[in-house]
Amino acid sequence: MDVVELLPRLHLLRFPVGQAYLWRDGAELTLIDAGPPGSGARIAEAIGALGHPPAAVRRIVLTHFHDDHVGGAAELAASTGAEVLAHRLDAPVVRGEVAGPPPVFEDWEIPLHAEAAKHLPPGAFARPEAVTELSDDDALDFGDGARVVHVPGHTHGSIALHLPRHGVLFTGDAVAASPVDGTVLLGVFNVDRAQAIASFHRLAALDTDVACFGHGDPGLGRAGARLRETADRYAAAG
Repeated sequence: MDVVELLPRLHLLRFPVGQAYLWRDGAELTLIDAGPPGSGARIAEAIGALGHPPAAVRRIVLTHFHDDHVGGAAELAASTGAEVLAHRLDAPVVRGEVAGPPPVFEDWEIPLHAEAAKHLPPGAFARPEAVTELSDDDALDFGDGARVVHVPGHTHGSIALHLPRHGVLFTGDAVAASPVDGTVLLGVFNVDRAQAIASFHRLAALDTDVACFGHGDPGLGRAGARLRETADRYAAAG
């Protein structure tokens, strides 16, 4: 796992598949997503290496239920006492009460998904028993007023988190960046592509300077403009 400082208060945690983000408010930490199964101990070690005790992690906000984003949540919550939060539509899947709906693959996505699956450990993993359920436009107590943005399409309960006072947007897998050239793209492996495009347009309308994607390098500086350029291309394509 690589740890990259993006801003004095923001670090990227990069895994073989996917990534998470650590936001600091004074002595308190918020983790956005929790990596694939088995990541809890590595995240805790990284937090310690940054000079923070485990109890500094107050909350773990999950952008959606996929394994590469929730896998480390239960382990890390148990070791830190952090609250786990997810949208009310994805929370039952996060807790392991029901199976999540599978993506509706575009043909070109099938080999990408097969390759990504090679980097995820097989089998069941620990699930957080308690998950605080979120809804659209909920306010969270970090980042000087974080707002929950419901962005269905990738999953039914996908969310983004917007920190308007800092111009920071955590998109989850609603948005991605190309590993080839950094181009901003609609996230892949969606349950409803049309809905995902509509959610992309909603995110593009936000005032954003730094965009933290679920996959691909974050957009640092004028990220909102890049999102709007991509949204315009989707609109032009119909």
